[in-house]
Amino acid sequence: MRKWLVVLALFIAFVFALTACGDSASSGNGEDSDSSDRLTQLQEDGTVVVGFANEKPYAYEEDGELKGVAVDVATAVLNELGIENVEGHLADFGQLIPGLEAKKYDIITASMAINAERCENVAFGEPEVKYGEGLIVEAGNPLNLHSYKDIADNPDVTVAIMSGATEIEFVQIEGVDPNQIQNAPDIPATFSAVESGRAQATTGTEMTIKMALESLDSDKLEFVEDFEQPNIEGVPSYGAAAFRLDDNELREAYNEKLAELKESDLYGELLEANYFNATSNAVESDITTEMVCSGEVYE
Repeated sequence: MRKWLVVLALFIAFVFALTACGDSASSGNGEDSDSSDRLTQLQEDGTVVVGFANEKPYAYEEDGELKGVAVDVATAVLNELGIENVEGHLADFGQLIPGLEAKKYDIITASMAINAERCENVAFGEPEVKYGEGLIVEAGNPLNLHSYKDIADNPDVTVAIMSGATEIEFVQIEGVDPNQIQNAPDIPATFSAVESGRAQATTGTEMTIKMALESLDSDKLEFVEDFEQPNIEGVPSYGAAAFRLDDNELREAYNEKLAELKESDLYGELLEANYFNATSNAVESDITTEMVCSGEVYE
């Protein structure tokens, strides 16, 4: 009888130990509790890992230093949250959301355009900047391309677009056949495609491709000054930082400090310092991420 009591006691102790281990894994420092105290953890660590895309003037690396309007805005906001060290990592634009979901980054920001599809996968902060579209063609514009509809009307035209960019959807809405679209990893690759003749045009956000072309100083390419902006949902685009769907506390704290920044003179100064216009590229105070996600802002 005594032996059975000893065995029973050992069995109960074993079950209790398993239960305790299980509780520790789910509520101690495990993944399930990360979202509720991530802000506190980042503030205590003093470091946040932010994913950026290499897209000037939003985010880019120059002389070993990360620069751009998205970098400057995120740094200003996060510093106000008490997080002094913003550890930036450059990535291909199309890898930002997967990297965020895989917890490679705490936040991603490249003034990423808010749209309905992305709103299902990430939680955007409030808009930080707005911008339109641009088109680059062969020098002299031999095919007379001035809009996305012009590309759609000429099946011989191939347009190179950075993977993951909203322009892939925009051109298709305007009638461009998917077979006319050539994906590229970044802006320089889209330029190379047009220069080599593998594509006849490339498109992207106006400021990005215009500045990139100026830096390239190529006599083979031309920015279309009279490009007709598409009258579609998503134009103009509103760019924002993005968070994991369950990181509500971090996102809300970020939004609070962002709102304060947008009311200050520093906001316009950051835009101007990064080649934007403090008036035309600033986000109106009554525009919210919810309105952009739902499409209400375009109605």
